[in-house]
Formats: sequence, C-alpha cells, structure tokens
Amino acid sequence: MMKKAAYFILVLVLISILFSVFRSSAQNPLKVGDKIPSFQLKDQSGDNFDIDQYIGNTAMVIYFYPKDDTPGCTKEACSFRDAYEAFTDKNIKVIGISSDDVESHKNFAAKYNLPFTLLADTESEVRGLFGVRDNAFGLIPGRVTYVIDKKGEIIFMYDSQLKAAKHIEESIKAIDAAIKE
Repeated sequence: MMKKAAYFILVLVLISILFSVFRSSAQNPLKVGDKIPSFQLKDQSGDNFDIDQYIGNTAMVIYFYPKDDTPGCTKEACSFRDAYEAFTDKNIKVIGISSDDVESHKNFAAKYNLPFTLLADTESEVRGLFGVRDNAFGLIPGRVTYVIDKKGEIIFMYDSQLKAAKHIEESIKAIDAAIKE
C-alpha cells in the first residue's frame, strides 16, 4: 500500500514538472525590436498604472523579478535604487514587476527606499504578455530586464536568474550605446 502511494505521488510530481516545462516553452518571449504590449496594473500605492500613458513620452526599463524581499530580488532592487539617477538623468522610467500584491510592494519599497514604480502582476498576466519564462521547472518566476525606447520598442533585453545586480549594469551599457548611435 505504501509503495503504491509513493509511486502515485512520484507520477503526479513528474506530470506537474512536465506540464510546467511544456507550459513555459509554449510562451513566445518578446525580443529586441518588438513593441511592448498595452497593460494596466496597480502600483505600490494602489494606483492604476497604464503603460500607454508612458509610450511616446519616455523611455523605460521594465524588469521582471521573482519575489519581494528575497536576497536576489532585494539586491537587484537596491542596485536599481543606487543607480536610479543614471536612468532619470536620461529621462528613463524604471519599473519593477512581480506577482506580489500591492501591500507587499508598498512594504518592500518603504523598507529599501525604492524610488521607482513597482507593479503588482498578481495573476502573472503581464509576465505572460512579455513571455517571461519561469525557471527551475516552473517553480521560480524568471528574472528579465527590458530597455524600451520612447516608441515602446524593445532595444535591449537581459535574462539572468542568478546575476541579479548585472541587470542594471547591462541596461546602462545598452542605454549608453543607444544614445551614441
């Protein structure tokens, strides 16, 4: 009886892993040259944020991260905070997106003095629109950063789950290269 239960659980785990792998690979990630989709989410203050209000007016850095107040995500957010002027001096809006709710974002922003917008994608709809894939068999949401020009077109993308702080460095390099062109 115990062997049957263990076997059944193992089969369920394998099926869920396979499902998450195929579900992840079915997404079509946005890439350099693509226009970003329209979306609306709540920010850390509970206000509605409509991306269409920014397209045509300002360039943006949109970064997707797994979870508020975890070591890698805190390092990434604080790195964006520390380099914030490097973005705002070039009229670039920084936006962080995770599936955490408004209250979590509010606490995270207050705890670490984050001066930029955090958006609550609680249903991972915007993550899906961008095609940001999960990692580790679908258990950990992906970490991807997009640099977007004023027209809403992606000019740079950086995807690395483990090199959280490097997202900022690579984004600044891409922005500086685009400005020189």
